[in-house]
Amino acid sequence: METVYLVEGMTCGHCAGSVTQELTALPGVESVDVALDTGRVTVTSAAALTEAQVRDAVDEAGYQLAGVA
Repeated sequence: METVYLVEGMTCGHCAGSVTQELTALPGVESVDVALDTGRVTVTSAAALTEAQVRDAVDEAGYQLAGVA
């Protein structure tokens, strides 16, 4: 299952790395692809993630989930 999220506040590779690290720690996440220029984060997971799970992970990384693209 692939879902695209919009994340605000990411500006560099470190930002992308932090978000990727937090999201890949969620159960079932297989891959995370961050596009800094658009703020889009594509998460591929074995099962659906709740928006709360994703929001908490993005918050932990220090950024803000703006929604699902």
